[in-house]
Amino acid sequence: MIDGFPRFGTHLARPAPAVPLDPVIEISGAAAKSFALPLTALATLPRRELTADFHCVAGWSATNLHWEGVAFETLYRMIIEPSVQPETSVTHVVFGGLDDHRSVMSMEDALEEDVLIAEHLDGRPLDGDHGAPARLVSPNQYGFVSTKHLCRIEVHTAEPTGVYASPALRFLLRPHLRARVWEEERHRDLPAWSLRPAYRLLIPPITFLSAHGSRRSRTPPAPL
Repeated sequence: MIDGFPRFGTHLARPAPAVPLDPVIEISGAAAKSFALPLTALATLPRRELTADFHCVAGWSATNLHWEGVAFETLYRMIIEPSVQPETSVTHVVFGGLDDHRSVMSMEDALEEDVLIAEHLDGRPLDGDHGAPARLVSPNQYGFVSTKHLCRIEVHTAEPTGVYASPALRFLLRPHLRARVWEEERHRDLPAWSLRPAYRLLIPPITFLSAHGSRRSRTPPAPL
């Protein structure tokens, strides 16, 4: 465990992406027609609160985080599923963020009851460090699955390839598709014990870069 909940992500040394004036989530993939869901529409859906720990693949955990938002299952059943082509079997979902991070989940995992599209953390709207304006939260999976700054959801009829295109996750080689924390599913091919030392070496640079990027994100821009 660590103190607090540091910023994490694929571009730690950069400021968090700017939030659009009218943010939307683009729905696409096997849907009959792509469409843009205004983020404000989440307020019309049944709300959900969840207190859970967050586990980074590098080996640190933040405990007792209190999230509020909409269960992904609710969003899927009420908004996305009606747009899917008849007789189409959706097997995977890809989540994309404004920071260009993408993650993939099996439909089985995505529909678990504790998977949220969250807009609040510990009673406050999400800030840039933690995924504003909305993010995926899947507490039973490693943090790289929980895409921040959510702006895109794609539904697929087979496991998509080439999802993890960022340098950070290329370094992870082949992230495990299910990425379940209690199974230590970090890598598709290598055993968990072989990765623990290497991943823990990442904690100090992640901490440094997180703080650097966070400071930059809070520095007002110079006048033009």
